[in-house]
Amino acid sequence: MHTSGRILPNMSTTVVHPQDRELHAAVRLALLFAAIKLLIHIATNAWEAHIGWGYFRDEFYYIACGRHMAWGYVDHGPIVALQAKLTVMLFGKSLVGIRMLSALAGAGRVFLTGILTWSLGGRRPAQGLAMIGILIAPQYLGLDSFLSMNSFESLFWMTCLLALILIVRGGLAGRNNERLWLLFGVSAGLGLLNKPSMTFFLIALLVALILTPQRRLLATRWAAAGVALLILIALPNLVWQVLHHWPTLEFLHNGRVENKNISLGPLAFLGLQVKNLLPPTILIWGAGLVLLLREKSWRWLGVTYLLFLVGMMALHAKDYYVIPIYPILFAAGGIAWERYFARSKAVVNNRIYAFPIMETLLLVLTILALPMAIPVLTPQAWLRYTAATHLYKSSSNTENSPSGPLPQFYADRFGWQEEVDQVTRVYHSLSPADQQKVGILCTNYGEAGAINFLGHGLPVAIAGHNNYFLWGPHGYTGEIMIAITMATPEEMHQNYDSVEIVGRMDHPLSMPFEHRNIYLLRGRHKNLTADWPDFKHYI
Repeated sequence: MHTSGRILPNMSTTVVHPQDRELHAAVRLALLFAAIKLLIHIATNAWEAHIGWGYFRDEFYYIACGRHMAWGYVDHGPIVALQAKLTVMLFGKSLVGIRMLSALAGAGRVFLTGILTWSLGGRRPAQGLAMIGILIAPQYLGLDSFLSMNSFESLFWMTCLLALILIVRGGLAGRNNERLWLLFGVSAGLGLLNKPSMTFFLIALLVALILTPQRRLLATRWAAAGVALLILIALPNLVWQVLHHWPTLEFLHNGRVENKNISLGPLAFLGLQVKNLLPPTILIWGAGLVLLLREKSWRWLGVTYLLFLVGMMALHAKDYYVIPIYPILFAAGGIAWERYFARSKAVVNNRIYAFPIMETLLLVLTILALPMAIPVLTPQAWLRYTAATHLYKSSSNTENSPSGPLPQFYADRFGWQEEVDQVTRVYHSLSPADQQKVGILCTNYGEAGAINFLGHGLPVAIAGHNNYFLWGPHGYTGEIMIAITMATPEEMHQNYDSVEIVGRMDHPLSMPFEHRNIYLLRGRHKNLTADWPDFKHYI
């Protein structure tokens, strides 16, 4: 695709005023697309609950973290814990409600894509195409459909880029408004509190600026102020890491040592970028990358993407770790298409739906791919659909744990209520005296989180997994325990006098490693509290 020409051909005469009609129009259009995005997730989450899909494993964990607010956690930042706390306070156990802020963050990504397109000089045709591309990308549909920190990443990353773009092109008042570095600092600091991957994005961005003429942006007092603000916001998390002996680094190290995630070669990694964004959209974001690399004023944006992509490949990161950066490529891609078809009637007339063939193709393919991103079919219908279309392969999982008939992203929504029901039955079978002493020991945060969120009147479930280890054994001695584990009775007898299998987690659609025995244990040989350090498992 031809992408010659400057996005802003005359930098000295390009001014943007607060009352700029084009900005107001861009905001209105972006809000419209953001509202569509939000409604999609509200509707699909309500439908999921209706057809039998449950909570996702990680949602239980984040809700538990929200009950233990802190400046840091073993495997994520505090933003998602705050998100979970707020949604539970506002919506209780509603599946739609606890996912509302993630859906809003996804809507924010769409909104920022439109504003980024405007900031780079794109008109309504470019804005519409860019936002359609972001709106329908399967990876974004999936990430924004459950309670997670991942849906917020693009908000922080793209706000940083927007601030710098506006500084380069003259800010919002027709002059070089370097005070926008403060916006950068706030967004970057919050991004670091959201997820550690923000660090790698900021490093790629810094190197890209140094390698391009925009390095001059760094040599100002406002840049220093922005960086200072960034550090100030992120500092509490850093202090927490130090006080807890760097648990996140230990978590990342264990993931590599234990080969938790699937390691992909460069071509396979790049292939998943294309697949997860919907293959035809490479004609948009690929053109955007070319355009950015060819534009002297915006080359640092393209270089940032390339550095970050290569860095994630080198670190053998999960393929979706790159996903937050794509809105800037879609924004530039919309402009590339607008330029290439500049003489078409739709572009001349400044229409939103200016590329009907491409945009219609994307919408049709999205409908076909939607069940792979969001569980809008019943499990059995999903299995029939994927068997007929060959859209699902077990190799598409991001972790090495074998999955059953469903991919892990879907399988992790089954078995939790059944687990809680069985544990509740066992608990109520005990005498009142035993109920006063019994504890519940789980293997991972999903099992413990489900009991603590879905259970009624049960003792607090504990585990040695990630932050559950830091929350401790709650004073349990091990005199009598209900335990959920893959260990055999013979293995359990090494630690307990009495071992009885009283139930089993065995949901056919759940992950195979969640098919576990439920034990009633008595007489632990060593006090559980004294033995707690041996339960530590950061992975």
